[in-house]
Amino acid sequence: MLEKKKKKKKRLEILTNKWLYLMFLPVFIWFLLFAYLPMGGMVISFQKYDIVKGILNSTWVGLKNFKILFTDPYFPRLFKNTLLLNIFGLIFGFPLPIILAIAFNEIGRKKFKKITQTISYLPYFISSVVVMSMVIQFVSNSGLINMVLNKLGHESINFLQIPKYFRTIFITTGIWQGTGFGAIIYMAALAGISNEQYEAATVDGAGKFQKMLYITLPGLAPTIVIMLLINLGSILNVGHERIILLYNPAIYETADVFNTYVYREGITKGRYSYAQAMSIFQNTVGFVLVYLANKITRKLDGTTLW
Repeated sequence: MLEKKKKKKKRLEILTNKWLYLMFLPVFIWFLLFAYLPMGGMVISFQKYDIVKGILNSTWVGLKNFKILFTDPYFPRLFKNTLLLNIFGLIFGFPLPIILAIAFNEIGRKKFKKITQTISYLPYFISSVVVMSMVIQFVSNSGLINMVLNKLGHESINFLQIPKYFRTIFITTGIWQGTGFGAIIYMAALAGISNEQYEAATVDGAGKFQKMLYITLPGLAPTIVIMLLINLGSILNVGHERIILLYNPAIYETADVFNTYVYREGITKGRYSYAQAMSIFQNTVGFVLVYLANKITRKLDGTTLW
């Protein structure tokens, strides 16, 4: 009897919110098709996958693909490059959306605030192909930077062929493209801080810096921690689309990362099992880091992802 009542209540709840469920349906289907069903493909990392035989009939090889991965002569380089790009990206790129959000919060003129916000968001919506094309135009031998160097009496530098310049170019473009959009999350968090706290601080004679230090930053702390945890989860994943657009053998020394190697070796050469093993390794490391960091932050201040 009780179970029937529960079922009836559930049906009534679905009928009452049918439009919400209909709106959710496309999202559910998308995640099912492109996020959950592909997980079944993870088994090929334990097989010598044959595209003709398929998953069910391919030969099982156990951990062989993982052994090949860890003994691959390029593995140390891939690990180093991927890690460095993400660490430098975190060091230089992570604080900027926070700073930008606080700066927007301090702007009094609404019209000016909207204009500056729109300008900062725009790069995020520009295609990576367009962004990298702009970068190539800037740093090529006949580009703006070399034109300035020539005017100053210096020789042209082939930035796209010299490995030491790649990280700077990649990280700088990533920061330029993502900072404005990243600030939206922190702007939303700032909107949740009560104005009464700022008013009370003003009455007590606190200046803008003191308000930022004792009200704004503590109010943003949970969001900052959550975003940091999310970023840690992708510490061995890099936006390879931008790298491939700048890619050439001359800069493999600093530009070759796990994702580009998966593309080059796994997809173009048909080594699907090897590519899947590498992806599992990347995601496992990311999960372990997030789990440990989440455990630490939970003990320190109670902020947690789950």
